[in-house]
Amino acid sequence: MRGLDRYIGWTVLAAIGLVLAVIVGLDAIAAFIDEADDASATYGFAQIAAYIALTLPGRCYEYIPFAALIGCLLGLGQLASSSELAVMRAAGVSTGRLVWMALKPALLVALVGFVLGDLVAPKTDQIGETRRALAQNPGEAFSGRHGIWNREGNTFLHFNALEPRGVVHGIVLLQFDGQRRMASALRARRATFHGDYWRMEDVVRTHFSSWETTRERYDQLQWETGITPDLLALVVVEPEQLSLADLYRYSLYLQSQGMESEDYQLALWRKVLQPLAISALVLVAISFIFGPLRDGTVGFRIFAGVIVAIAFRTSQDLLGPASLVFGFHPLYAALVPIVVCLVAGLVLLRRAR
Repeated sequence: MRGLDRYIGWTVLAAIGLVLAVIVGLDAIAAFIDEADDASATYGFAQIAAYIALTLPGRCYEYIPFAALIGCLLGLGQLASSSELAVMRAAGVSTGRLVWMALKPALLVALVGFVLGDLVAPKTDQIGETRRALAQNPGEAFSGRHGIWNREGNTFLHFNALEPRGVVHGIVLLQFDGQRRMASALRARRATFHGDYWRMEDVVRTHFSSWETTRERYDQLQWETGITPDLLALVVVEPEQLSLADLYRYSLYLQSQGMESEDYQLALWRKVLQPLAISALVLVAISFIFGPLRDGTVGFRIFAGVIVAIAFRTSQDLLGPASLVFGFHPLYAALVPIVVCLVAGLVLLRRAR
C-alpha cells in the first residue's frame, strides 16, 4: 500500500509542479513585456529581469491553488485513462483511500505555498518593488509612477521608494488643519530614520494661510512621527503579498488611525484559508475524475479545470468588494467559495460511488 501511496502521490505532485511551472512562466513573460514599456536608461533589461525574478515566489503562491486543481485533474486523469484507477478499485482499494492518496500531495503543496506566501514572498516582493522604484526614479524627483501614500492623523505622506536600511526617497508631506484645509506642504529629496525621528535632506516647506503663502528651505530638517520604516514597508506591496503577522499588525494600525482596514482583513483571511481552498479545489478535481471526467480527454480535463478555477477566482473577486460595500465580515467573503467547492466535491464523489 505504501508503494501505491508513493506512486499516486508522485504522479499528482509531478503534474501539479508542471502546471505551476507553465502558469507562472507565462505570467512572468507577460509581466516582463508589460514592464518593458517602462524601460529607461536606469531601468533596463537587467533591472526588469531582476524585478521579475524577485516576484516569482509571490506569483507561485498566487497560482498554487489553480495549479493544484488542474495538476490533480491531469495526474489522476492519466491514471484513469490507462485504467490504473479501475484496477486499483477492483483490487479492493476504496474510493476514500484513493481520495486520501491524492489529497496528500495537494496538502504538501499547500504547506509549501504557505511557506512561500508567509515567509519568502513578502520579503522578495518588498525588495523587488523598492529596487524597481529606485531604478525608475533614482530619488531626485518628487513623483513616481509607483509611489506610495500613507496617513497619520491629519498628515498625508507620499514617498517614491523605501530602502531596507530605513532610507526613504522622494518625500511629500501634506498637513491639514481641523477644518481639512491644507496648512503646509513639504518636499524632501530623501529622509533617514534615526530611532524615533526622521532626518530629511534638501527640504522645501510651503506654509498656507488665508492671505499669503510662504516658502522655507532647509538643508536638513527633523520630523518626529510614529511612522517607522517597518510600517512603511507594509504599504510598499499589495495586501495579498504581506505575511499574516504584518496583515494583522497593519490592520490594527489602520483601525487606530480611524481608517478602513477591511482590505487587509480580507487578505488575512484568504491567506489563512488558502490550505483549505487548495483542499477544496483538489476535492472537486478528484470528484471529476471519479465522476463525469473519468473517460474524458486531457484537453477537456484542462478546460474543465480552467473553468472551475475561473469560477472560483471570480467568486472571490466579487465577494471581496461586496464585503466592503455591504458591510459583512471579510471572513465570509473568503469562506463561501471554499465551502461551495467542498460541498460540490463531496456531492459529486458520493454520486460517483
